[in-house]
Amino acid sequence: MTSAHSASAYEELRALFTRLARFDHLSAIAGWDMQTMMPPGGSQARSAALAELSVLKHQILTAPQTATLLDRAQQESLGDIDRANLLEMRRQYDNAVLVPTSLVEAKSLAGARCEHAWRTQRPANDWDGFSKNLREVVKLTREEAQIRAQAAGVSRYDALLNLYEPGMCSRELDRIFGDLKTWLPDLLQKVVSKQAKEPCQLPHGPFDLEKQRQLGLSVMKLLGFNFEAGRVDVSVHPFCGGVPEDVRITTRYNENEFLTALLGIVHETGHARYEQNLPREWLGQPVALARSTAIHESQSLLFEMQLARGSDFLKILRPLVTAQFGEQAALEESNFIRLNQRVKPGFIRVDADEVSYPAHVMLRYEIEQALVEGEIEVDDIPVLWNEKMHRYLGLDTVGNYRNGCMQDIHWTDGAFGYFPTYTLGAMYAAQLFQHVRNALPNLSADIAKGDLSALFHWLQHNIWQHGSRYPTETLITCATGEALNPRYFRQHLKNRYL
Repeated sequence: MTSAHSASAYEELRALFTRLARFDHLSAIAGWDMQTMMPPGGSQARSAALAELSVLKHQILTAPQTATLLDRAQQESLGDIDRANLLEMRRQYDNAVLVPTSLVEAKSLAGARCEHAWRTQRPANDWDGFSKNLREVVKLTREEAQIRAQAAGVSRYDALLNLYEPGMCSRELDRIFGDLKTWLPDLLQKVVSKQAKEPCQLPHGPFDLEKQRQLGLSVMKLLGFNFEAGRVDVSVHPFCGGVPEDVRITTRYNENEFLTALLGIVHETGHARYEQNLPREWLGQPVALARSTAIHESQSLLFEMQLARGSDFLKILRPLVTAQFGEQAALEESNFIRLNQRVKPGFIRVDADEVSYPAHVMLRYEIEQALVEGEIEVDDIPVLWNEKMHRYLGLDTVGNYRNGCMQDIHWTDGAFGYFPTYTLGAMYAAQLFQHVRNALPNLSADIAKGDLSALFHWLQHNIWQHGSRYPTETLITCATGEALNPRYFRQHLKNRYL
């Protein structure tokens, strides 16, 4: 006997991926808790639990029946969005089925151990301790990269890069970064020289941490964050996590200065707004996920760099700051603007201005590419880091591991291939924001009034609502009329800083 209605293969896949999304939900919240609330003694048990969950998700996704359903669904009559969803299902399956379950588990455990130890090793400047854990992460990452590279017929690094930025390759990155190197050092030098003649006072603290928290909440409200579906907390390294229905962002506070935490909140709120506005009717399906890491970063950097560091926004931000900390000379309007548009090469990537930031990214890209390809080893990183910091930014990091090669969380869990997406995101952000200005002639006046609704509507219509329906190049071309064009980024920097 058969039922009157048998579910199509595609309907069965939708149910399967909804189940996987629910496991992803649990994993995301447990991961957030691990970095914000969990006591140190819980690390080993939590790592084991998350590794077990990773294995379970991998087994479900790569089961033989999944491949059968994907093949059958390919022959079914589907609408455009369903077809795009099926394509993303296939991409997830293809990425997962290559890697054995044992490697998935080993990588999860090694990454969790490395990241947890890093939290105390970095403040202690303990490179020796950190490098021992990192070696295991690199070893497992190379194993995964080799498997993926052989299957795709690409380099190890390109195989990992594709996980974060589908369609991108190191050859294209080399072209983009090669062009950057021809003009960015000169522009950076000119801006620093120009600003040396412009006095800029630094705010005097201390700045009460609770007042900083309240300031962050007021800015999140201004930026449209939905507090019914998200929250902000404190972590060692700022991030945006959770799921679209429950977004968790973090920052870190310092009572001696408040701008780092505040702009970190702006950055993560950009990520959060993207997540909170992904296509609700498709949540739980791959097509409702963010398009790529670079597109995600484009939204955070559009908020932080294009919008929040612009003079129009800074003028409405200043009263929120003085409402918490009172007036002082450094917070006078013109100085406040100079303060937030100050360019000064520094050691820390997350604190970098937008002119020097690409140098931080290129440095990491060059090191991690060589590391994944086996051209260098973990022990070579500090010397190479110092050489490249000196070459790109004129800074010395000898012996300063905590503010050098140990400062980022990304490598601790094997996120090799992520760093280039920051600069790609900055370029997308500049291109998108210029086209927002073209489409909205009154944007500056609206920002000056604190009315960001037209900006958010444009982003919702052109980026947020589409999720992963379109390839990155198609998404950007539909929004701006052309594929990624780095000239917008260069012109933006020249217009703002020279």
